[in-house]
Amino acid sequence: MKLKNRILLFSAIFGGFWAVQSVAAEMSDLFHLQQRWAEVNYQMEGKAQLSAFAQLVDEGEALAAREPSSAEVWIWKGIIKSSYAGAKGGLGALGLAKQAKADLEFSVGLDPNALGGSAYTTLGTLYHSVPGWPVGFGDDDTAEELLLKAVALNPQGIDTNYFYGTYLLDEKRYDEAERVLLQAQRAPARPNRPVADSGRQREISEALELLGRKR
Repeated sequence: MKLKNRILLFSAIFGGFWAVQSVAAEMSDLFHLQQRWAEVNYQMEGKAQLSAFAQLVDEGEALAAREPSSAEVWIWKGIIKSSYAGAKGGLGALGLAKQAKADLEFSVGLDPNALGGSAYTTLGTLYHSVPGWPVGFGDDDTAEELLLKAVALNPQGIDTNYFYGTYLLDEKRYDEAERVLLQAQRAPARPNRPVADSGRQREISEALELLGRKR
């Protein structure tokens, strides 16, 4: 084999190796963000939760700086900031909500189908939760449009159906809300996300109880 061909072969082999290593590292870091988010979101409260969310935001920013073309990383940046905003509450959380919106929109530009439409789910929830103009960007029509996009991409998903179901509940569309929330309750368990699934199932049960009281 000629020297040039050996060099090209060597480069291809080890270039592929380092590419695989890079993807593995990204997935490991992303998995850490997912697991830590579930712990902070469902197992912590008060000042400890807010402090942990702030640290998780920093970790998400650092990971995005290392993996700027990963839609999945940008989605989780947005999810973390959105959850932090929800925990913080009040107008002081609006800046975080706007940052989350920007992160999620950027992820859609990279890959609109990433993580089964999770960007649309979180964006829709933000549009539904944030005050409307002139204070914020909230808009219920846009919220439903985004939530429906997420359900279309992941019709059996626990998160897509839970968030659309709670939107319908807020809108007093009780029959539709019950159907969608029950779909969320039937969603298959995610083997690598037991804390998140347990917390979400608890929220689904609470939403169904609230639905029963409102009828």
